[in-house]
Amino acid sequence: MNVIVGIGARRGVTAQEVCAAIECALRDSGLNLDSVRMFASSRLKEDEIGIIDAVRSLGREIVFLDDETINACTPRSPSEASRFGLVGVAEPSALALSNEKELILEKRSYGRVTIAIAR
Repeated sequence: MNVIVGIGARRGVTAQEVCAAIECALRDSGLNLDSVRMFASSRLKEDEIGIIDAVRSLGREIVFLDDETINACTPRSPSEASRFGLVGVAEPSALALSNEKELILEKRSYGRVTIAIAR
């Protein structure tokens, strides 16, 4: 399988928090890291060292999407990102880069990190 993991997070999350959330989300979905093609998030998160370091430690790359790309997607779940003018972060980021535009895992919060997975 070739999935995209969308990541949203509160400001100042640690790499450990992000890695733990990714591990839980993959386990909840019956997937492993080998299934992940790429990680995605909003440009609002491109300075979040915890996200960057977590993805780097997993040996993958992350793409930070612009507002237009994110808002072109229709997430299933409402999001607090609306206060930043976005329809969401985790779900639309995952959907935007996925091949089939199908959510495997609707956004789920793991502490201060939100993860969604799409294929």
